[in-house]
Amino acid sequence: MFDNLSDKLQGAFRSLAGTDKMTADNIEEAIREVRKALLEADVSLKVVKIFISNVRQKALGIEVIDGVSPYQQFVKVVSDELTTILGGELSPLDLKGAPGIIMMVGLQGAGKTTACGKLALKLKGDGFKPLLVACDIQRPAAIHQLETLGKQVDVPVFTIAGSQDVQDIAEAAVAKAKAEGFNPVILDTAGRLQVDTPLMAELLILDKVLNPSEKILVVDSMTGQEAVNVAETFNTQLSVTGLLLTKIDGDARGGAALSVREAVGKPIKFISTGEKLDNLEAFYPDRMASRILGMGDVVTLVEKVQKNIDEKEAEKAVLDMFQNDFSFEMFINMQRMMKKMGPMGDVMKMMGMGGALGISAEDQNKIAEQGEKMMSRYEIAINSMTVAERRKPEIIDFPRRRRIAKGAGIKDSEVGEMLNEFEKMREMFRMFKGMMGGGSFPGMPGGGFPGMPGGMPGMGNLFGGGPGGNKFGAGKMPPMPPGFGNFGGMGNMGRPGFGGGATRPGGSKPSPLPPGVAPRKKKKK
Repeated sequence: MFDNLSDKLQGAFRSLAGTDKMTADNIEEAIREVRKALLEADVSLKVVKIFISNVRQKALGIEVIDGVSPYQQFVKVVSDELTTILGGELSPLDLKGAPGIIMMVGLQGAGKTTACGKLALKLKGDGFKPLLVACDIQRPAAIHQLETLGKQVDVPVFTIAGSQDVQDIAEAAVAKAKAEGFNPVILDTAGRLQVDTPLMAELLILDKVLNPSEKILVVDSMTGQEAVNVAETFNTQLSVTGLLLTKIDGDARGGAALSVREAVGKPIKFISTGEKLDNLEAFYPDRMASRILGMGDVVTLVEKVQKNIDEKEAEKAVLDMFQNDFSFEMFINMQRMMKKMGPMGDVMKMMGMGGALGISAEDQNKIAEQGEKMMSRYEIAINSMTVAERRKPEIIDFPRRRRIAKGAGIKDSEVGEMLNEFEKMREMFRMFKGMMGGGSFPGMPGGGFPGMPGGMPGMGNLFGGGPGGNKFGAGKMPPMPPGFGNFGGMGNMGRPGFGGGATRPGGSKPSPLPPGVAPRKKKKK
């Protein structure tokens, strides 16, 4: 959603690149570009005016710091102000009461019922015992949809068959929660195609009778400025306590997400980042600001790793690779582990590849798409191999290669190319183990994310990695397979080489020198 805005803002920042000091003139040029980027992203004019005024005031009054470029200082000012506009800090749910009651409200089609299921799953994972309540008696099949979601997340759904009295349903659900120890109670209320009197009357009755601790407005991020109008109307009549933004993964311009919080003055508590039921994240304004500016969100990425990758399994995989020669079996196990972290494009953006390497969001998406295609073809070919061939690729001769190609539905030459690239990767890994003395990184195995030996498998060739790499440029896409990239070590991210180590100037072969240490010049005889 924020891809276009991210690219525009990075373009605005580049106007300060190369300047040695901040002046009123060069700041105004950068501010004009930022204003243009925000307006093109469909951010409301009111919010843009506030934002630009604050950025200008802070940028002009900033004290010049030695060793920090105007570019970096201006990015810091914009980042801080963006964080403020988005809410400043995390706003957790208030679940006071026995039980706590969360009333989910919003227009029909915003994704409210699905959001109830996602929230129930998230709270269950946090140790709560939620109860879903079907209070939407207006929309056909709404109750059945909620019951289906309840089964998928293994959370009970309360409803009274045939009842048309929302108040009775809600009160009976709260009584059940008190008797059986459910907490919180999540009410899926009715929606309409537009805000009308009957809708608000129903919600106001529930609000008065139950006094919910949270009234979460579900907002469709794809609706642009209309989302702001809807939020203002609901907040005026119902005084919502927080917002949940759906469809953040869509291709809208993102202005609603930046505008809606400032418009209603209530915090964004959650964002829905995909269609799967576990695609619901607590909203951290500082992390979102960092993502928008192309600086990544490593904290969220690490949390994803901790949540989705078993630490013992990852440690075992890393130790296996350091103790034995690298094999297709190891490679495919690591790819499967990486898939648990979500789409490659999302991982790249969380790593801040746009800001670090100046790669546009469009190019990042192309790289990710091509990388995932390569990984898919790799996996199909490896699945056509015998166990012995996966463990010892050197035994794959021409007849075996032909059999593998036939089983995978690809050409012999493609299998040959894959084997050649894998051998280069294998040699690089042997060299790396030699550099490390056959051991592992101090601390956590992998020197970065659990299970990743110095980086993310499958990404080396995307940024001009080791031998056989192909630096990504305008109109170029990386060839088939991948090596190991530099994602494990942020300090050397994107440089040629392996796992964050130093490289020889102008070359791509790994060097045993630590980062920042130049090779000693030989004296002429």
